[in-house]
Amino acid sequence: MRRESHVRFCERAVVRFRRATHRNIYVRSRRAGERVMASVSRFLTKKLRLKVNEAKSAVARPEERKFLGFSISNSGSERRIAPKALAKFKTQIRDITRRTRGVSLSQLIEELRPYLIGWRGYFGFCQTPRVLTNLEAWIRRRLRSYLWRQWQNGHNRFNELRRRGVPKFHAAVAAGSPTGFWRMSGHPAVQQALRNHYFDSLGLPRLHVP
Repeated sequence: MRRESHVRFCERAVVRFRRATHRNIYVRSRRAGERVMASVSRFLTKKLRLKVNEAKSAVARPEERKFLGFSISNSGSERRIAPKALAKFKTQIRDITRRTRGVSLSQLIEELRPYLIGWRGYFGFCQTPRVLTNLEAWIRRRLRSYLWRQWQNGHNRFNELRRRGVPKFHAAVAAGSPTGFWRMSGHPAVQQALRNHYFDSLGLPRLHVP
């Protein structure tokens, strides 16, 4: 056990312990939190001779604090993915799916698979499925944008859209559009050509598993 302990105090929730040196203590009010924080800090420093990291210890609302990548709603009814964990996830996905990589879509998905499966195995424990389904939609849109760039020009884009069942007129309008990659990834013709089940068939893991 390290000789430094991070103690966080929050209101109205349920505590879950996973590591010996990181603790969240949940109480009913801020006043109680301040009282308990002083008491526990005194116990840790005087009795156990541990160092309390003041920079990481605080009295705050549950949703304002994270614990191992999670936060808890103020009512204690939801276990959420902490904003920093979501930001880190998106940064990693952006790096893997950056449009200038020049690899095939199937290869790109193969690289995504282990990261998505591992992340889902940990954060799938959350109680906010809408967050997971929104992330799925965002990842698919990034892949549509990636593929749209790979198709390179209007002629190839028109042919790819037609090959995937998009009507001729709609394919021509989309292929001739000067709109940027990201906006085109949300275009109805592109979404029709690259539906969700297409990415499922390539082995793209889902984050939300009912």
